[in-house]
Amino acid sequence: MNWGDWIDLVKHLLAYSVASIGGPLGLVSELHRYLVTQQQWLTDSQFNASVVLAQAAPGPNVLFIALLGWNIGMNAGGYLYAPGIALLSLIGILLPSCSMMFFATKWLSRNQELRAVKAFKQGMSPTVIAMLIASGWLLATANTATLSDWRLWATTGVTAILIIDGRVNMFWLLAIGGTLGALGLVA
Repeated sequence: MNWGDWIDLVKHLLAYSVASIGGPLGLVSELHRYLVTQQQWLTDSQFNASVVLAQAAPGPNVLFIALLGWNIGMNAGGYLYAPGIALLSLIGILLPSCSMMFFATKWLSRNQELRAVKAFKQGMSPTVIAMLIASGWLLATANTATLSDWRLWATTGVTAILIIDGRVNMFWLLAIGGTLGALGLVA
């Protein structure tokens, strides 16, 4: 990879940051298209492992961007590049969205009664939900061997119902899912 590639990566992350309504997880499908399909800087398994590992770790869910950057750096030149590209990726994804949120929340709090503000908030909900569903679908179907595994889909369905119901703490669901995976009951 050369300097042009790094600049291209940062430009894309800056643009994605502006579009990351609902958080960075809504960008998973677009990031996959760019990093895996188009640029081929990461493999499917590296991409999915980065997202899943960051979501399993405590802390903000934007950490998967740093892991993606780390893996790109490792593929490009090993430990010499990985820390810098991880940091560059985080700055690229955080700077625009954090700046916009700072100014937008001030403006929205002063103008929350405007009809346009209310309409904007109502219109964004389905968009954010659709982006998160697309991200979930991409992660669920990345491994073609899992597409025919009824146990995996049953676990996914039951988990979704329990999350929507809201009476079961999500940490229990994570623990159960991890245990099922560790025992080899779901792939």
